[in-house]
Amino acid sequence: QLQASGGGLVQAGGSLRLSCASSGRTFATYTMGWFRQAPGKEREFVTGINWSGRTTSYADSVKGRFTISRDNAKNTVYLQMNSLKPEDTAVYYCAANYGAVSSRSSDYIYWGQGTLVTVSS
Repeated sequence: QLQASGGGLVQAGGSLRLSCASSGRTFATYTMGWFRQAPGKEREFVTGINWSGRTTSYADSVKGRFTISRDNAKNTVYLQMNSLKPEDTAVYYCAANYGAVSSRSSDYIYWGQGTLVTVSS
């Protein structure tokens, strides 16, 4: 139901934009989140956005560099990543829930398959 795309290889300092498209008819009611999982590490919260786009939340590690947005007409949420660092290397997952923006992965009920972002130094 959720399809993430846009990952790839980029040099440190570069940018990427991830997209997550939903095939569901109720996308506009979802809170959406992005999580990431680096090799050997636990999955961590990156950012989230509520159904209207008026409420967002960011992990401290990405504040000022990443921006989440959504287009409910296109059933898509985006993650603009600027000033990328090697430590941003991870598989990025989009997820959806019906509640408030949350940093807890257990609050999200739908998950995309993940897209790999590799940042070279």
